[in-house]
Amino acid sequence: MTDDVLVVHGGTPLEGRIRVRGAKNLVSKAMVAALLGDSPSRLFDVPRIRDVEVVRGLLGLHGVKVTDGAEEGELVFDPANVESASTDQINVHAGSSRIPILFCGPLLHRLGHAFIPDLGGCHIGPRPIDFHLQALREFGATVEKTPEGLHLSAPNGLHGTKFSLPYPSVGATEQVLLTAVMAEGVTELRNAAVEPEIIDLICILQKMGAIIKVHTDRVIEIQGVKRLSGYTHRPIPDRIEAASWAAAALATRGHVEVLGAQQVDMMTFLNIFRSVGGAYEVTDSRPPKLGDAGQEGGIRFWHPGGELNAVALETDVHPGFMTDWQQPLVVALTQARGLSIVHETVYEQRLGYTEALNSMGANIQVYRDCLGGTPCRFGRRNFKHSAVIAGPSKLHAADLVIPDLRAGFSHLIAALAAEGTSRVYGVDLINRGYEDFEAKLASLGAHVERP
Repeated sequence: MTDDVLVVHGGTPLEGRIRVRGAKNLVSKAMVAALLGDSPSRLFDVPRIRDVEVVRGLLGLHGVKVTDGAEEGELVFDPANVESASTDQINVHAGSSRIPILFCGPLLHRLGHAFIPDLGGCHIGPRPIDFHLQALREFGATVEKTPEGLHLSAPNGLHGTKFSLPYPSVGATEQVLLTAVMAEGVTELRNAAVEPEIIDLICILQKMGAIIKVHTDRVIEIQGVKRLSGYTHRPIPDRIEAASWAAAALATRGHVEVLGAQQVDMMTFLNIFRSVGGAYEVTDSRPPKLGDAGQEGGIRFWHPGGELNAVALETDVHPGFMTDWQQPLVVALTQARGLSIVHETVYEQRLGYTEALNSMGANIQVYRDCLGGTPCRFGRRNFKHSAVIAGPSKLHAADLVIPDLRAGFSHLIAALAAEGTSRVYGVDLINRGYEDFEAKLASLGAHVERP
């Protein structure tokens, strides 16, 4: 469809300043958490992305009044009249997001039952919800699978439990947190995810009245409480979007300042960025004073000239190199001299996007072997999950079809770095996680247009 295509005239370095808002992987979960409160919640710095609209719609269907606040990007949630929604209404959102599974715990607490439609999301591997369902059953929920989705109930209420995740899944950890905070008794979760977005969600729940202890060695202990109030919260900035713009600056030999980006949550990325040969400078925020408007902090990323260096990296759960950082950075690695090695250990089908890069002149070989020592979820299971990138390669324009969110942004970066004019199809998928990306591209001097 012509209205889902972006024409990209490549070869121009990105130069300028953009701003990132609240993290996609936190904001939508914070919105779900508002269901648990018995008073309104306020969330700031909410990005205008499709996932936010999906969750806003689902909350509205369940009786939560969602309104825009006085500040740009502020949302107010009033959960006073939570109610059941019809299967047909909820199914309107089926396949558009994976967030609905996280409604289970809050709805079981508020209503005693829940319906979850078929789940969508990016096609980067099966990402089964077995961990979620197993955890909910441990709390005392019953789950009935039907062709249209999942029907859940808790005839005897939800009770604390001891649960160990086979893998530190972010989604399953969020499920346990959102369910355990009001379950009777104490819950102990072992092998939990500890990503910054998880810790920020814990901060929100603690503001609401939850009692949550984060122990060493990925152990989280939650003491259930009888009631939670609303929250007021400004979320951590989106470290995935910040890294994506950093990779775009490097690949196009440009200079991009990302306001709002925070060093503490990007330390692993920054180390690799510097090892590749990229340069960055952290600018601290300065509060307003009399006669001074102050300054918002961020990170400036740029290509300092000369050749980039090949590196070996492996994706991993936090504090390792984030899987969502991998795809944008690989585009920059096509411009590095030598052989770079990437071992993807989190999602088994995440390297499919490299075929498009090869069609543009890149030299990337993918392998079924684990090219690295980090424990891998699917080693010896016949998935092509390691890549060797030989560079530098001169990229040329091509017609590209976006397969998923992060691969889509990597395709966009490749088109920006390539010589000639590319057509990127399915570009609206990028709106799932990148707010106003076309306006940001324009502000950075990119030559892009809708046909």
